[in-house]
Amino acid sequence: MEETDREAVATAVQRVAGMLQRPDQLDKVEQYRRREARKKASVEARLKAAIQSQLDGVRTGLSQLHNALGDVKDIQRSLGDVSKDWRQSINTIENLKDVKDAVVQHSQLAAAVENLKNIFSVPEIVQEAHNLIERAELLQAHRKLMDLECSRDDLMYEQYRMDVKNTHDMNLIRNYFGEVQNLSEELAKQLWMVLQRSLLTVRRDPTMVVSVVRIIEREEKIDRRMLDRKKQTGFIPPGRPKKWKEKMFEVLEGTVSTRIEGSQSDTRESDKMWLVRLLEITRKYVQDDLIVIKNLMIQCFPPNYDILNKFFTLYHKALSVRIEELASEDLEANEIVSLLTWVLNTYKSAEMMGHPELTSEMDVNSMGPLLPKEVVDQLLSKYIQIFTSNITGWLRKALETDKKDWKKDTEPEADQDGYYQTTLPAIVFQMFEQNLQVAAQIDEIFKQEVLRLCLKQMTSFLIRYREEAIAYKEDHMRDRQHPQCYVQYMIAIINNCQTFKESIRSLKKKYSKTEFDENDAAIDSTLDSVAKDGCVYLLDEVFMDLEQHLNELMTRKWLTGSNAVDTICVTIEDYFNDFAKIKKPYNKEMTFEAHRRVVIEYIKAVMQKRISFKNPDERKEGAERMIKEAEQFKFLFRKLSAGLGEDTDRLCDTIVALAEVFKLTDPTLLYLEVSTLVSKYPDIREDHVLALLAVRGDANREMKQTIIETLNQNKPLSTVNIKPVFRDIVVPTMTVNKLLK
Repeated sequence: MEETDREAVATAVQRVAGMLQRPDQLDKVEQYRRREARKKASVEARLKAAIQSQLDGVRTGLSQLHNALGDVKDIQRSLGDVSKDWRQSINTIENLKDVKDAVVQHSQLAAAVENLKNIFSVPEIVQEAHNLIERAELLQAHRKLMDLECSRDDLMYEQYRMDVKNTHDMNLIRNYFGEVQNLSEELAKQLWMVLQRSLLTVRRDPTMVVSVVRIIEREEKIDRRMLDRKKQTGFIPPGRPKKWKEKMFEVLEGTVSTRIEGSQSDTRESDKMWLVRLLEITRKYVQDDLIVIKNLMIQCFPPNYDILNKFFTLYHKALSVRIEELASEDLEANEIVSLLTWVLNTYKSAEMMGHPELTSEMDVNSMGPLLPKEVVDQLLSKYIQIFTSNITGWLRKALETDKKDWKKDTEPEADQDGYYQTTLPAIVFQMFEQNLQVAAQIDEIFKQEVLRLCLKQMTSFLIRYREEAIAYKEDHMRDRQHPQCYVQYMIAIINNCQTFKESIRSLKKKYSKTEFDENDAAIDSTLDSVAKDGCVYLLDEVFMDLEQHLNELMTRKWLTGSNAVDTICVTIEDYFNDFAKIKKPYNKEMTFEAHRRVVIEYIKAVMQKRISFKNPDERKEGAERMIKEAEQFKFLFRKLSAGLGEDTDRLCDTIVALAEVFKLTDPTLLYLEVSTLVSKYPDIREDHVLALLAVRGDANREMKQTIIETLNQNKPLSTVNIKPVFRDIVVPTMTVNKLLK
């Protein structure tokens, strides 16, 4: 308490010090004192009021507790009096047993009197109800039925209350009202019949459906009332609960199932398109039915039935069962695609469950899948197996058809640019396109899988294509007269490779998200191999015709004025009139390879020492002829390479470089000329130099050895950028041995 006083004093001192910081504030001391006095009086008044309020509350509480104690004592005395009266009245209650029995009997008789009219008129009422059912007046018939059941149930209940063990009287009542149960069953059959035809009935006479629903609702209320009474008394009338609402949905489910199952009218034997027709009929039936339910049927049922959702569920369930049955059959590839396309795309589209009139009431995406994922995967796997087998057969058949065309006596067709081609690429890629379009109808992942499979099969097919091209060439080489259009069809085979490449790129651009993968590399490599092999086969054909004229090069006949090179150029140009129909880039490669082979054959003729010049005049004449013929080759291949951008001079300059070795008149400068030649063509070997010196004819053994030794000591480094010319040219062994002598 003292500490609190000290804190209060310290706070007051601090506050006063704050108010009297300046001299002019001393004039207001009296004013400050009065203001603080007023505040103190106000606080004290509030404290007194609060304490008084608390005291009043305590006083009131004590008073209420005192009153409650008195009330409890009064209740205790009253309970004692009641207990005393109850003990005294036990004997009196037992003496009233006869009165009780009389009351029960009176109640039973009252029930009998109340239902007396129905009791004596049971047969007539039953007959009237039958007649009403026949006239489809179901509500009136049900009213009769309810009256009869009510009379029966009341009588049985009163009998049950009076003597639960008296089965004789209970059976007597049950038997007397026996036709009532039959009447109930007959009415139920009529109700189920109306429900089975409800989709038709609701269009023609919706009041009939409304009547059925009202009857079922009445029975549901009676069922609930009877079940509640059973909980209280243990009595339940015969035939209760009827559960007609539950039965109604069973009937509707059966109706929907029958509707779905009854849509198939064709089989595979009678119609190849049976499944497509079946799915389309099913789609139309389901869509039409649900629209009718949404526009008409929904108005015939209470909102709590949620009838549209119920029908959605029933149709979904029935369709799922039916589709699984179809999926378990031995379906063909096109049938699998039709089924999966319908299940994965059509089913939830605007053409069926996602119809605009239905989506406003029902979220189609809330429904589960029509087919389990494992069943879909099984169907996709089966389709892939069938497709793999089919595509292998299709490709084999297409290749066999194309091979027959290769043997024709007429030239192959040309495209709009004049390039020879066959129908094979178009057939193959039309086949791929059709299957990819089908796969795209299912989903993106499956489309990619089919594309991958197509490209994989394409790789295997191209290997067979290459083998057949080789066999085609070998058959021709056994008899070059047949087939007559060998060159043209080999050109078509080469062009097909480029067409295949373009078609694959087009296919991937259209159906794939990836531009390049391992399959593409393998396919491109195989196609390039087939095309390059074809180019080689065609050049083999050319050089077989040129063999005789190539053999004349660098011979005495050549030196004395042979026209072998003229014939070679004319023959090559004639062949290249056909070769011009080879597509890029293979036409460029073809021209370059022909140019290279001509030069190589010419150099081979030099290296085979078919001639040895006897004097300077012969060397000069031979060198000039070589230079002239090199110019002829340049002119020819410049003409053939027009527009292809190929430099034709370097290869022909090799012939000119060899001619310069022969043209040299001073033998002492021969080493320098040979050195120049070797520096230009680092791939030239020792045996090549010896062969050149042998053809020149004036180099003795000592000079040869000196040149070779010097060249070996100063051998130039090979240049990567210079393509080898002499590397593959072999000098005959006999010639080399003679050169070393």
